[in-house]
Amino acid sequence: MKRAAAAAKINLALIVGPRRADGLHEVVTIYQRIALADRISVERSPELRVDGFAGDTLVRRALERAADGDRTSFAAHIEKRIPVAAGLGGGSSDAATALRLANDLRADPQPHDALRAQARELGADVPFFLEDGPQLGLGDGSELTPIELPQDYWILLVVPRSKVKGATKNVYEAFDARGGERGYEQRRDALRTMLGSLRRPRDLAALPPNDLASSPLADELRSLGAFRADVSGAGPAVYGLFLHGGQARETQKRISPEGRTWLTAPAWYR
Repeated sequence: MKRAAAAAKINLALIVGPRRADGLHEVVTIYQRIALADRISVERSPELRVDGFAGDTLVRRALERAADGDRTSFAAHIEKRIPVAAGLGGGSSDAATALRLANDLRADPQPHDALRAQARELGADVPFFLEDGPQLGLGDGSELTPIELPQDYWILLVVPRSKVKGATKNVYEAFDARGGERGYEQRRDALRTMLGSLRRPRDLAALPPNDLASSPLADELRSLGAFRADVSGAGPAVYGLFLHGGQARETQKRISPEGRTWLTAPAWYR
């Protein structure tokens, strides 16, 4: 049996462009892994099985791709700690972790490039969870480049009680309807130019706001001392970045009536 943490992520930036020929959108995003994590265990099994989380869709598909053709499959157990459908990548991280652990159990493990290709078939952000460190995501988000970012800050996550996440498809359709792709090239180029100057935590405050989603909770977090606050992915989770743990904990107490909260930090390794 193999076990590992499956860490969540936040999008420190998310710039969205026009719809592509394949129906997806051009994006430029900064992925940052965080310490909040599910736990995944995988073992060889005579039949494919996933338990622990009835809402799983991706881990089963990941295990199907990991099968090595000797009539032996894999069983996985998921311990959920990452909030579901919140824009934090929990399902994608679970799938990538299960894929990696199952590959380690194969008689003939596949190379990393093959795993990355299989991860891409599962979702645009799944390949990120096979890599270490922050990554710049291009194309549909799956074209990854390692980047150096400051890591010494605290992260307060809030999933608002009054907000239920709609389908990601609907979020993108609303983006298209308002012409959100206008100015994409300029925003993309500005972000890429900015990457070389992100050396201290406070430099992250200059990153552009999320193109897909916004939340008044981000404004509230900034008013309470966050040097950056925004929605992660398509939401509804909102993150606030803090220089000091004491300030982050005090803000957590003050904002907890608004929703479920988690205090965490950046994580580098998968």
